[in-house]
Amino acid sequence: MANFRQTTEGLRTECRVPFVGKDICAYYNGKGFKNAMTEPFPIARAKAFRELITQTKKHIYENDIIVGSIRGMYDELPEDEVAHYREYAKRLDYVGRDHYASAYEIILTKGISGIIADIEASRKNHMDDEKGLNYLMGCEISIKAFSEMLLGYAEATSDPDIKATCEWVSMNPPRTFREALQLVWGAHICYCYQGLYAMAFGRFDQYLYPFYKKDIESGVMTREDAQLMIENVFMKISECTVGRGYDDVCNICVAGVTPQGENATNDLTYDVLRAVRVCNIPGPNLSARIHPTTPESFLEEALEVIGTGLGYPALMNDTVHIPALMRMGYPEEHANNYCMVGCIENFLPGMQPPWSDGRFDNVKYLEYTFNRGRDILSGGMGGIDTGDPCEWKTMDEFMEAYKAQLVFGAAGYVCNIRLYYGKRSPDFYCNPFMGCLTYGCIEKARDIDDGGTLYPSVHGACGMGIGTVTDALAAIEKCVYKDKTIEMKDLVAALAANFEGYEDIRQKLLDVPKYGNDCDETDKWAVWFVDYMAELFDCHRMHDGGRFYTLIASNTANIYAGENCGASADGRLAREPISDAASPTYGCDTKGPTSTVKSVTKPDYTKVAGGTVLNQKYSPSAFKDEANIKRLAALIRVYFARGGQEMQINSVSRETLIDAMENPRKYKNLVVRVSGFSAYFVRLDPKVQRDILARTVQS
Repeated sequence: MANFRQTTEGLRTECRVPFVGKDICAYYNGKGFKNAMTEPFPIARAKAFRELITQTKKHIYENDIIVGSIRGMYDELPEDEVAHYREYAKRLDYVGRDHYASAYEIILTKGISGIIADIEASRKNHMDDEKGLNYLMGCEISIKAFSEMLLGYAEATSDPDIKATCEWVSMNPPRTFREALQLVWGAHICYCYQGLYAMAFGRFDQYLYPFYKKDIESGVMTREDAQLMIENVFMKISECTVGRGYDDVCNICVAGVTPQGENATNDLTYDVLRAVRVCNIPGPNLSARIHPTTPESFLEEALEVIGTGLGYPALMNDTVHIPALMRMGYPEEHANNYCMVGCIENFLPGMQPPWSDGRFDNVKYLEYTFNRGRDILSGGMGGIDTGDPCEWKTMDEFMEAYKAQLVFGAAGYVCNIRLYYGKRSPDFYCNPFMGCLTYGCIEKARDIDDGGTLYPSVHGACGMGIGTVTDALAAIEKCVYKDKTIEMKDLVAALAANFEGYEDIRQKLLDVPKYGNDCDETDKWAVWFVDYMAELFDCHRMHDGGRFYTLIASNTANIYAGENCGASADGRLAREPISDAASPTYGCDTKGPTSTVKSVTKPDYTKVAGGTVLNQKYSPSAFKDEANIKRLAALIRVYFARGGQEMQINSVSRETLIDAMENPRKYKNLVVRVSGFSAYFVRLDPKVQRDILARTVQS
């Protein structure tokens, strides 16, 4: 492939050119739907999809190797026409259909022609099933539309290699790494055109490796060629930032173990890691699965990439994630093949409906415990009346009341999720194209949300504020019930007053040892937090019988949850952020990284099937040389051996962040880890910037 004249830097420049025109997806979607809206829903949706992906422009960059761009979604059309068809497109709501990882190995093994053959075979098995036949027709229309889209790119190019690649994969199984990557990226672009967000690539280095290995061994390509093609794809993820104004969190999973439990790290794994380093953009949210058999060289190189400031890959512990998924009932072979969607959410690619999650505010229910179910800030009733806290004589009595509030909150949470999905018609909210890349849908002639997948849906309840709750419970136990240095009536009054006039009480609460410092008396409440979250949601089921996972995560919602919370018994003031994700409260973990690791590994995270986010900030000096990298790698290994589930690291200095806040124009390309995703720092809400700045710096 020595004739490659394209460069990543050239594509970087092209991708940053402002988009011309407006997003016209609604125009084509609505146009296709209008002409088919009296037909069965799967067919009508498929025809809208066909109009969308075949009629939009086929934009090809000068530096393209793997084609497919969302620039084709932008054009100048008469506003009255766009408005007319937009009204029809509104009926094609795709909300709740993203955060998904396809089974790309299906199309890589069978090709489009093989999927069409499978549809025809299934049609013969469902001759008396009208609903199934309609769905299969939708699948056939959709997959043939994808073929037509690829041929459109072949016709739009003068490059003979791009033309030959697109023509071949428009019907046939790929033969080379380039053809395989083109097919995967083409399918991803189809999802982008549908407006689907956070569509993951799954185990990228696994399903593409057979093509990679064959081409390297036969001399068809070099590793440099492969990395250049990967960079070409990853760089175009940044189109969303330019065109739509946000970073698309396209999670890419590498390393870990194979379905059979063997080390899965290969040469392509390293090439993916090096490609994201070169691209240096937030979009490809890289997740690296780490197992005891993962080579040390890979972990160290991953830390080097993190140390550039990118903040990824996020590091995932196979020895915790896999048992956590098996606890949900999945066989080991399938649990071994997990990937992540969105930020850090565990997912079995192509085996279950799209992911959904929500935030469960444990701190708010602690507030209700002190205030007989009422919101301290508004006075409204949000919980239940668990009685006068001044009458409780022991910590056990206090905890029984708090648990009653949490049980009530979980019941309401579950009810809302069930109602949401129960009101949605699986016939109307189908996605036949997605079904073509999902195990079971074609065979069963049923959509992903209508029983077509191997497993039912799951929903993740993200428990927020583990640090805040842990520190608060430790302070209540010590100050009110053990040492009796604070009377409950005074604590209730202090919280209601946001500690105004009660500074001495606040100081006593602040003086209690905090989570993150290896204090067993405090950390036991973090253990309880994780255990009780699992207990709260293990007994509930989704509308289709699927499980509720728990997560210990918040994304940036800890900031906004804090704005709606009164003062808490850890000494936190009203409206301040609650603790972030699975991390100790920022600034409270003061005894160094070893103590932090010992604290945060005391909970049993095999009870957390959805995943956790532990944000850590290390000074740039931690990455400055090989010796420090090895020390940090050893710390990660210890953290994982002790049961840590995930860790992600910011490595941008405090001084740089402060300067970036004051002089944003100097730092327009500065990427930082936020919470489960990376982003350009200067584009973040100032509240989020301050939250990142507040993180404890380890060294």
